[in-house]
Amino acid sequence: MEIASLAPAVEPIFWKHVNQDIPHYFFFAFDWKYNRDTTEILLALTEDRIDGMMLLYRQSIVQLRGSREAVRALLNKLSLEKVELQAPIEHKREVLKKYKPILKQSHEMMLMTLQRGEQKPQSQHSVVNLNVSDAENIAAIMNKGDPEFWGAITSQNITEGIGKGVNWLGVKLNGELVSMGSARLTEWAGHIGIVATREGHRNKGYATSIVSELVKRIFEKLSLAMIYVLVENSPAVRAYEKVGFKSYRTYFFVRGEKR
Repeated sequence: MEIASLAPAVEPIFWKHVNQDIPHYFFFAFDWKYNRDTTEILLALTEDRIDGMMLLYRQSIVQLRGSREAVRALLNKLSLEKVELQAPIEHKREVLKKYKPILKQSHEMMLMTLQRGEQKPQSQHSVVNLNVSDAENIAAIMNKGDPEFWGAITSQNITEGIGKGVNWLGVKLNGELVSMGSARLTEWAGHIGIVATREGHRNKGYATSIVSELVKRIFEKLSLAMIYVLVENSPAVRAYEKVGFKSYRTYFFVRGEKR
């Protein structure tokens, strides 16, 4: 098995491989096409067959895919002292041999998908478009809603995302933003990235209405919607299931440092 950087000579093999399972390889495809300047991809190759691959984004975010042997070989090539790493759940043991969680920050994440025609709209609330004028409120809800994952998000990050095509929808009560969600439409799928509701306004169906509207807009142009959710977040899982999402794969996520 050879470990090699993704180069023009092997790009046809790469694209053929990822296009066979876009949900599983979504970020490989997205970052290689749109963030190539800050992305490196290593391939585990047996002749012209890909047995695994590793995505390194901004020298801090890592994703692993492939066979156990391939993942082990790719991890051996990974020299980062600290990482945010995601891998299929079956590779959890291999990952933890190399990286220990910082402040116990490890989770199981479920990828849920929905095909056009299988959606079950649950729109019970008025959902509005959000723009840069809402960026500060969006960031505030994210910071407070999940400090571990979103604590460093700023209004500038939100504004930059809107400028790059991230669509934000929300529910407002008396002019106050109480719930919001985002999605990015690509040529492969609509990826719902953020869904959050202000404390004190949860369990009222706002997030379900927002996800329903995001799905509606995704399916106006695409046939696949996808979203990640923490396995332990059962209220969110139930909300997405109401709209029609189904479990696709489970991953292990860790913020870790080298042992």
